Amino acid sequence: MDRNKMSYKVSQFLMFGGVATLLFIGVVILPFIYGLYLTFTSWDGVSRSKPFVGIANYTAAFADTAFWQALGRTAIYSIFAVVLINVVAFILAYLVTSGVKGQNFFRAGFFIPNLIGGIVLGYVWQFVFNRAFPAIFKGTTSMLGTTNGAMAALIIVSVWQFAGYMMLIYVAGFMSVSKTLMEAAQIDGCTPSQSTWYVTVPLMRSSFVQCLFLSITRCFMVYDVNLSLTKGEPFGSSVMAAMHVYNQAFTYKNYGIGQAQALILFVVCAIVGVTQVYIGKKGEVAA
Repeated sequence: MDRNKMSYKVSQFLMFGGVATLLFIGVVILPFIYGLYLTFTSWDGVSRSKPFVGIANYTAAFADTAFWQALGRTAIYSIFAVVLINVVAFILAYLVTSGVKGQNFFRAGFFIPNLIGGIVLGYVWQFVFNRAFPAIFKGTTSMLGTTNGAMAALIIVSVWQFAGYMMLIYVAGFMSVSKTLMEAAQIDGCTPSQSTWYVTVPLMRSSFVQCLFLSITRCFMVYDVNLSLTKGEPFGSSVMAAMHVYNQAFTYKNYGIGQAQALILFVVCAIVGVTQVYIGKKGEVAA
């Protein structure tokens, strides 16, 4: 009987999840294992031979000061971008769930930037920063021409791109809070802003956890907007970690070192993301 149940469960899983599992293994798991193997070789990305070099690539990766500088810039960029993305997304979600006329139209409009590919988005905003803003504000220069300006431009574009997506998660969080709780809080003397802060926000903790995790991982792995908007300029001051890894592997043909740095970046991103989720979930249970 147990065998029959087990075979039935296996057959059901293969029927509904077998194809997805095979695709996940073929697209994610196997390439990850192969990439892990390449970190122990000195492959240039072209030749057939892949000489084994042990941990030499990891030693070179940890000794690469440019990589750590790029990772530091990525951390600074991520801190500002993540905070602004979630603040803007929360405000937009609050506005489009407050009963304003045409709120469904505004939800769709705010979400549209997320549908635009990062490469296209970068070129569009490059035109805005290089041509449109200097033409509107006479006497000003492009933000992309200075170190701080290029970083600020990346943050602005990331907020514009991701805030609409995070907004939908916050909208779901707002809608999941029972209106009776809000009405009870207002009957007890709370103003609408107080009931939102003391009742709605604590009950939306899971939405905050999800949005923070998604925005952190996306910002740490940013590449497409970085490539098309700034190309790492001026003077390499806006090269993020993902761009440095790409350049190391495909531009400089140090594929083993680039793969080792990519693994380090993955581990850092995973540690930050999992820690944030753990702390958020722990607080959610406590609440």
